[in-house]
Formats: sequence, structure tokens, C-alpha cells
Amino acid sequence: MKSVKEIAQGLTYNYGHMTLGECINVAKEMHLSVGEVVIQEAIDLTGMSYNEVVNSMNDSFCHNLRAAEIGITTGSSFLLGTVGQDLYKGINGAKIVDDEFVNKIVTYTLAAQVGNHIIGLRPCAGTGDSCPYTGFVKALKEFYNDEDLIARVMAVILKVGGIFRIGKTTTGCNMEGLGAGAAATAAAFVELYGGTPEQLEKAVVLAISPTISVPCTPRVLVPGLCATHIGGAILIARLASQLAMYTNIPSTVPVDVMIAMAAQCHMVSAENVVPVTIQYMEPFFKRDTGVDEYIDPKVKDEEKQRQDAIIVKAVAESRELAERANPITSPFGDAVVGGSSEGVGSPTNCARIAHYLAKGDIKKVKVELCSELFARRAINIPGVLMAAVEGAGTDDADAYKQIMDKIKAKGIEVEILEIEEPSVQRVTIEATEQNSMVDSLNRGGARLVIRDAYPDIEKAFEIAKQLNIVVINK
Repeated sequence: MKSVKEIAQGLTYNYGHMTLGECINVAKEMHLSVGEVVIQEAIDLTGMSYNEVVNSMNDSFCHNLRAAEIGITTGSSFLLGTVGQDLYKGINGAKIVDDEFVNKIVTYTLAAQVGNHIIGLRPCAGTGDSCPYTGFVKALKEFYNDEDLIARVMAVILKVGGIFRIGKTTTGCNMEGLGAGAAATAAAFVELYGGTPEQLEKAVVLAISPTISVPCTPRVLVPGLCATHIGGAILIARLASQLAMYTNIPSTVPVDVMIAMAAQCHMVSAENVVPVTIQYMEPFFKRDTGVDEYIDPKVKDEEKQRQDAIIVKAVAESRELAERANPITSPFGDAVVGGSSEGVGSPTNCARIAHYLAKGDIKKVKVELCSELFARRAINIPGVLMAAVEGAGTDDADAYKQIMDKIKAKGIEVEILEIEEPSVQRVTIEATEQNSMVDSLNRGGARLVIRDAYPDIEKAFEIAKQLNIVVINK
């Protein structure tokens, strides 16, 4: 039987530095767990024995486990208070979930962050993802005695964590406490419960998805907010692993593609999202009066004015949102087939307005979509065409299923184009008596902004109102 090294090299992988996806492929080929492959790769790379590799992994966690212990016994953090003690001791019935193992993982994860604020943590991608790793390993050692199983679980955690460590090049919880934490512990759950390599890959992909581009820097300075990042990583991981192992949920994205995308979005988030979160969170940053003694009073006054102004701005924006919100007696829009009110509902409603502006037999439908909508054309074009040709509403499931065949049977010409302008969805109809066009911007919840319409923009607004299509100003 060929060795792990021989199989990996036969697949032309860079053995010793395999990606997670490559480790998964080797595990599938050899009918091994992913943890077994990761450990064997480490043995061959370092020249260590199995026991030496395992001991090294255990040693890596020693300081961080000590920090978690402080967090559940005596630790109090300037950002998280005594949350570790509260959960560990069940103060006032404190508990996250009824599953005692998962509850302990979350408890120890938060306790590790408390300990971080006292004695520090050894960082992986950062100190943020060290918290879920530590929480998982501490609970694992408490609930399980199988040393080989514990070693395999630690191996997949550290393999994923090591890759995220390189991917994290700037600020962002997406590649640290939340993103890396969710990905690594999702892999850990699958490895722990004897899942297949395919299930481990699916779990990691599902776990990464909701963490893409999430920032962290402002939250690290604002009391409390970090807890739902690092604790949420465990709960996301649990959900992802259960879905992967016990349901037939599809997942077609290779894990290496998902990780690569996360790393790229991480950089974009740091440049575009983080400045906004800093702006809104700055008034709530923890301050140290001892440090601020050395700051020019003029600078502090400017900070205070800026912080007061953003709170006023935020309150005004929040009031505007509340003012425009539907009453709780009619919260929802019409049902949307195709799976997305933004991806399908809004462009479908654009086309529906265009349908009722046109007159006569429809000969051609031209659909112009922004890049995001164009990429989702498999789900939105049937909706757009059923609305443009038949005037069908977003909830017409039968029309959605049948329209592509009907278009061909009627000989209607269809042109689909991608345009660079964000959020744009434009539908043009050529008909025997009256052509029409609606130029709109996509908004979630099947809503839209009408920018222009032919032959009559006022008529377009009237049609939208008659059809109960929500048109907003911006």
C-alpha cells in the first residue's frame, strides 16, 4: 500500500505544505481521516515521531489553556467582564445551549478571551482565533480520553488555523476569531464524530460562508461585542458540521476556493468596511485616562465633537429606517420564487413594470444586469422573462418553471447583457404596438428604485403601485 507521501506526490501536491483541500483528497484516496493525513504530513515534514508531533501540539496549547483556566476561575476582563466565570459557574442559570459539550466549548472560548486580557494568548492568525481553538481543545480533553482521537482533532484545527494565519494580512475577524474559528472548529467537529473527508470539506465551506468580510478592529475596543464573534464561531461550526454530516444539503464550492476567496475579501473589507465601523463605534471605545493624559486637549476635544456628531447622525439614520419600515401587521412582501428576493424578486418586478408599459405581441426582451445579478442569471432570468412576457408576479411558481420553454416555442428573441454599473437592472421590451423600457436599481426584499422608464416614467410608477411593487427613493 502506498504511503500518504507517495499518494500526495503522485497527485503532484507540494507535500509538507498541502492545502486543506489536498489533505482531504489524499484522505479520500486512502480511506483515512483528514486528521490522520495532517499528522502524517507533519511527521514526514519534521522528521519527528508520532508521539513527538502530538506532544508538540499539546505544548502549543499550554499557555492558552492556562489563560482559559484563569477566565473561568478568577479572571475579569475590561471588555468581557466575568463572562467566563458566569458561564462556568452557571451564575443566574447562565448557559448558552443544552448540549453540555458545546456549552463548555463556548464557555472556555470566552474564558480564553478573558484570560487573554490578563496574561495574553499565543496567537495563530491572531489572538481571536486562538480563543475557539483553545475552548474546543479544553472541552475535548475534558470529555474524551482517546489520545489518538484528540490528536487528530487538534491536527485539523491547527492545519486550518495555520492556513488562515497566512491569509490574515490586515485587520478582520473574517480571517481570525469568527472566520478562522468557525472553519477550524467545523473541521474539528467532523473529525471528532467520525465524519468523512467529504463531510469535513462541506462543513468548512458552510462555516466560512457567513463570516466573509466581517470586520473586527472596532469591536476589540468596544465592550462585549467580541463575545458573539468568537462564541458565534463555535455555534456556526456546530451548525455547519451537523448539516454536513446528517443532511443531504448540497455544497459545490471546493474548500480551497472558499478559503482563497475569504482571504481576498478580507483585504477588501479592511479597506472599505472597517473605516465605517470605526466611525460608528469610536464613541464606545474603551479609554485609559492614564494614556489620555499625554494626548493634546485639542485632539481630545475634536474626538469628542466627532463622536457626539456620529451619535446624532446614527440616531437620525435609525429613525429614518423605522419611519420607512412596514407595520408589524404587514411585514412581508409577496412571495418570490427562485430563492432570492434581491437576486430574483427585484429584477422580476422591473420586468413586470416593463410588461405593462408595452403593447401588442412581444418580439424581443433585452435584459441588462449588473455583474452580481448577471452572475445569478440562472435563477433570475426565468423570473425576468415570465414577468416581461406574461406579466407574472414574483410568486408564480408555475410560470417560473415553464417560461424558458414558452419563450422558445413563441420564438421570442432574448438578449442578456452584463453591465458594470452596480445594482442596475434594465429591461427593454420590443412589441408590435408599443416598446417599453424600465431602468432601475436593485434593492432587497423585491423592491427597486425606478431611474427611468419608456414611454412614460409616471405611468411606470402608477403600474408599480397597482401591482403592489414597492418602489423606494434610493
